[in-house]
Amino acid sequence: MCPAWLGYPKGMARLDPLRTRASSVGGGLLATATRSVAAVRSARKPLHPRGVVVPGRIHRTGLAEPTGSPWLDEPGEDEVVVRLSRAVGLPTRLPDIHGLAIRVLVGETYGDLLFASTGWGRLSRFVLTAGMTVEDRPMTTLLPYRTASGPVVLGLRSTGTETFELACARYDGDWRPVGDLRISSVSGPDPDISFDPVRHQLPGLEQYPSVARLREPAYLRARKSRSPG
Repeated sequence: MCPAWLGYPKGMARLDPLRTRASSVGGGLLATATRSVAAVRSARKPLHPRGVVVPGRIHRTGLAEPTGSPWLDEPGEDEVVVRLSRAVGLPTRLPDIHGLAIRVLVGETYGDLLFASTGWGRLSRFVLTAGMTVEDRPMTTLLPYRTASGPVVLGLRSTGTETFELACARYDGDWRPVGDLRISSVSGPDPDISFDPVRHQLPGLEQYPSVARLREPAYLRARKSRSPG
């Protein structure tokens, strides 16, 4: 079953008003947490303050059982920009929640995907976990995307040096390989790229309104913390 804290009925049918209000409250809590971190940290990025930005490429193999998202269902290759970071910014000798942000270039536009270190099981895929390096733990998008076939979560697992398996799963289903992500070993500077999966979505991977309500206040607060004045 879908984890209760997500508040989604099977098939992600319409959320009732109580769940809608709850998701809005959850978004406010995320904004408050981001504001609290920003208040004690002067960095332009209160969360994931320091990172490494590298070029990469995603090789998509496609899916035999389609999800309704062309980007997942169809084979292809994408040039990407990847930012690797630690959520709290603790010293590297300490474990931290790791983040991997991907900007996928699609024609003249782009879409953003954000992954964080979690478990890989049907429940643990929704639980943040800490590790020493980005390769220590699998990573997921935590919250599901809306596709024509229902809610889908995306995941990454390290398969070697600078390579990751890209997979997808229905919120309570098995993981299915989608392709792989290969990143460069040569890192550049850490430019002020604002990855935002609410504003920048890939074809066929939509944010549920409830998920957008959970995410958007925190991203709005983070944007304001980076704005001059």
